[in-house]
Amino acid sequence: MTAGRGFIALAALILAKWKPVPVMLACLFFGFMEALTVQIQGVIKLPSGENIPVQFIQIIPYVLTIIVLAGFIGLSRAPKALGIPYKKG
Repeated sequence: MTAGRGFIALAALILAKWKPVPVMLACLFFGFMEALTVQIQGVIKLPSGENIPVQFIQIIPYVLTIIVLAGFIGLSRAPKALGIPYKKG
């Protein structure tokens, strides 16, 4: 039902280093890429005049996500308390 958007949301979280405002900006960027793929279907053509297959256009957000994360994965660290339940002191 989510069509891979959970993967992109997790990538946005990692890219933004678990900070709320950068996460929002990363999600807007990835959302823009998703919307762009819908808009360019049937518009961009091969040099022979044929349309590019829709499947190749639909993979653009996922390929872009992998490329962006390949450059930033080493710079991002998860919070130390991730997954540990909070106990009120």
